[in-house]
Amino acid sequence: MARIKERLGKDGKPNYTAEIRLKGFKPKAKTFKRLTDAKKWIQDKESDMRNGRDFNTSEAKKHTVAEVIDRYLADVAPNKFKPNELRIRGPILEWWKTEIGYLRLSDLSITDFVTCRDKLVNHGGNKGRPLAAATVKRHFVAIGHVLKICHLEWRWMAKNPLKDGIIEMPELPRGIVRFLDDGELSRLTTACKESPNPLLYPAFVLAISTGMRQSETMNLYWREPETTPTETAWGVVNLAESCIILHATKNGERRRVPLANQALAELNKLAKVRRLDTQLVFPSPTHPHKPIELKKAWTNALKTAEVNNFRWHDLRHCTASYLAMGGASLVEIAAVLGHKTLDMVKRYSHLSDGHIANVVERMNAKIFGGA
Repeated sequence: MARIKERLGKDGKPNYTAEIRLKGFKPKAKTFKRLTDAKKWIQDKESDMRNGRDFNTSEAKKHTVAEVIDRYLADVAPNKFKPNELRIRGPILEWWKTEIGYLRLSDLSITDFVTCRDKLVNHGGNKGRPLAAATVKRHFVAIGHVLKICHLEWRWMAKNPLKDGIIEMPELPRGIVRFLDDGELSRLTTACKESPNPLLYPAFVLAISTGMRQSETMNLYWREPETTPTETAWGVVNLAESCIILHATKNGERRRVPLANQALAELNKLAKVRRLDTQLVFPSPTHPHKPIELKKAWTNALKTAEVNNFRWHDLRHCTASYLAMGGASLVEIAAVLGHKTLDMVKRYSHLSDGHIANVVERMNAKIFGGA
């Protein structure tokens, strides 16, 4: 809402005070000698306020990048991110404080960020080693969110200098697709089944059958815990409906994971012999309220099966690869893995070439008839 008040000055001539009151903004007022100037000011100022261009220039001159980061870490980050993400972002933002913390917001320029990017690429971050492209990008994601809050919520900056990806990032390497061939799958399945650790085999079956991330698999509960877990990913098993409901995932959305065949059978077996002092599906034998650590058992199984260059996370690649080779579309693979976009699953597209060829062949046969 805006209005103009007319008052007579000491010289007997009228003055015009323009006032603006918009929800979410502090009231603004300015006095003019001409009515047309007052109307134009209201028009321009309201446009700036509605489109995010209105800010206090004195704030940009008053605050340094270090002060902004400190406020962000104290007031924003704890409410925005889980503990694991905070442990990652904290050191990254401390690195930014070391590099450009002394600069005032009004003095920030693209050149400062280009210099920092080149330093990360060539000399590295806190450990002094050149960083991978993905890590460099993570540094800019972290500081970019700080500047976004500073611009849009605190109104300390006219604009976010990192908005719209104006700085070119180093090219990310193509994702590696490592999945088990038939022989490796058979040997590793046997090795996990014969492992002295009784939880390795059901965890292995569940991971490769559903495509769930390791954190999602390890932080499964038999029923809703009384207090919300602090883990970045956790879910609940629903045997009655043959599914798992992941309440917290990497992309922040809930996901329903169907259970079938061996995975469902293994969870039913575990349910019959599960511990009563914890709700975790895969609890630690010594600390039942924490997930079990399978690293040693997993490493031994890989060695026994003679499977090299393979990580637990690659079980997720196995799921996607087998789905692709079975004729699943990229959209379906993305739904199973819990990806919001198709970019992450395009790496599996070549594995479905045979299925695509059959689709094209059937389409041509329908249109033109058999040869």
